[in-house]
Amino acid sequence: MKRLTESILEEAAKFPEGTPLTAKMWLHLGNRAALDQALSRLVRRGKLLRAGRGVYVAPVASRFGSRAPAAQKVVEELSQRRGETIVPSGASAANALGLTTQVPTRAVYLTSGRSRKITLGKQIVYLQHAPAWQLTLAKEPAGEIVRALAWAGPEKVGMALKEIEARVPQSEFQRISQQISLLPLWMASALSQRTQYA
Repeated sequence: MKRLTESILEEAAKFPEGTPLTAKMWLHLGNRAALDQALSRLVRRGKLLRAGRGVYVAPVASRFGSRAPAAQKVVEELSQRRGETIVPSGASAANALGLTTQVPTRAVYLTSGRSRKITLGKQIVYLQHAPAWQLTLAKEPAGEIVRALAWAGPEKVGMALKEIEARVPQSEFQRISQQISLLPLWMASALSQRTQYA
């Protein structure tokens, strides 16, 4: 009969890169105590990485050795499996839209779930609970604009809007205007003024 650790590794290899793995996924292989011990042994041997309490990820083999899975892939898998909305932070959106040249030093994502951190080897990914309006239009460029404006804040929203307008198609602003009632008053006002003069 196969050892429990081998069975876990065999099944873990079937999942896409970055899939969060938990003991519950393998209850058909053994009891919970045995699974917890087997997972701990796999972590000690470097066959799995402990991403958080009760959550593991499989390292990715490359020609340079093994590495932790890409943070973006882990976040996407986590979002899909847990049904959470998870998006890059406002600082990341601001950088992507050219509002700042500063690349965020910490990997921060906004989530509809609880705040927590995920450890991927030496990298720590922070998931911060965010209000629903910051998660609006989650997977769309228009949502990135909303998060970049949130990063800019009420004092700099006008300036940020001018810079973004030069880089983004008008259709994205039309998309935001359909969701304007969900946004805080300061952002909704700035966007409404912009459409008056556009």
